Amino acid sequence: MSGFSRTFRLLNASLRQQIISKAGITAKPAKDVITPAQQAFAMGTMFVTILLPAGWVLSHLEDYKRRP
Repeated sequence: MSGFSRTFRLLNASLRQQIISKAGITAKPAKDVITPAQQAFAMGTMFVTILLPAGWVLSHLEDYKRRP
């Protein structure tokens, strides 16, 4: 039983060290205000660069299956 408690203490000590945050990350207000136009541009750019190619591939999936 003492081996079990010793193992439990070692695991507990290792878990305790992982919880401590080493980075100094804090939540602060933004330095610059992002306008709705800038937000729309960013969302549009993300749509074009990520979702549009994926949608094109998925819509042409049957064509890829038929190629020899």
